[in-house]
Amino acid sequence: MRHTRVKDLLNSTTALHEVNAKGWVRTFRNNQFIALNDGSTINNIQCVVDFENTPDETLKRITTGAAISVTGTLVESKGAGQKFEIQVAKLEILGDSDAEKFPIQPKNKPSLDYLRENAHLRVRTNMFGAIMRVRSVLSFAVHSYFQEKGFVYVNTPIVTGSDAEGAGEMFKVTALPFDGTPRTEDGKVNYKEDFFGKETNLTVSGQLEAETYAMALGQVYTFGPTFRAENSNTSRHLAEFWMIEPEVAFNDLNDNMDLAEDFIQYVIKYTMEKCPEDLKFLETRLLDEEKSKPQAERSEMALLDKLNFVLENNFKRVSYTEAIDILRECTPNKKKKFNYIINEWGADLQSEHERYLVEKHFKCPVILFDYPANIKAFYMRLNEDGKTVRAMDILFPGIGEIVGGSQREERFDVLVEKMKALGIDEEELWWYLDTRRFGSAVHSGFGLGFERLVLFVTGMTNIRDVIPFPRTPLNAEF
Repeated sequence: MRHTRVKDLLNSTTALHEVNAKGWVRTFRNNQFIALNDGSTINNIQCVVDFENTPDETLKRITTGAAISVTGTLVESKGAGQKFEIQVAKLEILGDSDAEKFPIQPKNKPSLDYLRENAHLRVRTNMFGAIMRVRSVLSFAVHSYFQEKGFVYVNTPIVTGSDAEGAGEMFKVTALPFDGTPRTEDGKVNYKEDFFGKETNLTVSGQLEAETYAMALGQVYTFGPTFRAENSNTSRHLAEFWMIEPEVAFNDLNDNMDLAEDFIQYVIKYTMEKCPEDLKFLETRLLDEEKSKPQAERSEMALLDKLNFVLENNFKRVSYTEAIDILRECTPNKKKKFNYIINEWGADLQSEHERYLVEKHFKCPVILFDYPANIKAFYMRLNEDGKTVRAMDILFPGIGEIVGGSQREERFDVLVEKMKALGIDEEELWWYLDTRRFGSAVHSGFGLGFERLVLFVTGMTNIRDVIPFPRTPLNAEF
């Protein structure tokens, strides 16, 4: 007999028929009631055992974490909280779990730090089951949106010789021996003897490669892993993360802002429709967590309110210059309550500034645009004023920047001058410059760190909790 998912059993429209369910024991009480979960839903199904006619040896093996198979009759539940339960006629232990050694005991309410140390088992908790189901649906929504809009999905390289961001914080890829590394005459590593014949790294972005495809296919997107060797242990940083990066030919900055706003609202709405129970659970979890915080540190909105806030409000579009004026004159800045005081135009905005604009001043999502050229990447289009670029950042409540993008510099001469000024080797990016030599056109794109999106939608506060196996400094376990 084929087993039926717990989600489908709980959503059944008819009772009194024989069913088989397989899953893992969450709890077993009174030697009679099993709470069974198979990962298909946040809800368990209650399985009622006839303990008087079940061998003691079998009952002793029904422990938290054990994998079991139950066959019986689906009946209307007499208890509150669920419509159906299973009256068990046959029970089989598929995999034992030592109750004393199993690391994830629900009654102990393990901390998030402890669960990170046991990331291979944490998904058996309600919290992480909900997070990972939401992550999965969000991921599907990303592809669904772009495919419906006629975008072409492009797989850009993970191993690359370019540093798209110019930050230099990249993981090197090499097949050279660490003992007896070949050197040039001046003592530098001789990468000509390496596997690729040149210095290579793990990618920090697929943008530059995606641009080349946009200039032939019109509208493309990447969605894949990216890596950054930034020695940061904050709750917002990972060494390995996933990036969503659309690039669109003939789109200017305004088109880019329209696309980003429409995309974000689509994927959030899609996920709210598909994951109502998981999101409701995560909202309750967040409310419980915030009860332990001082009132001033608590969120002004519940999770679902925050998600609806993004869906129901048009994103306010504000120039960087206007934002600086607002921040310079605001009370937290004048009273020096910001950690980073805004004194003059050209400052690089911090999360506290971004959140003030969204949560306190405009009270809606904000798109900042036209940033100072000297704090943005070389590929962003220079404005006529010669000091700002056609950049944009989208700011969200509770998180600050969630999207960064720009209209790309399509003018060959201007791009070359910017590269020279920043010391970027033209020979290394000869292929990128070719897109400006042959049929160049206005084009734009943006990057959205997928984990930051998951962080926002789930209401979690640490990015390590929204990726299955987080990679951070000194942590590459599993």
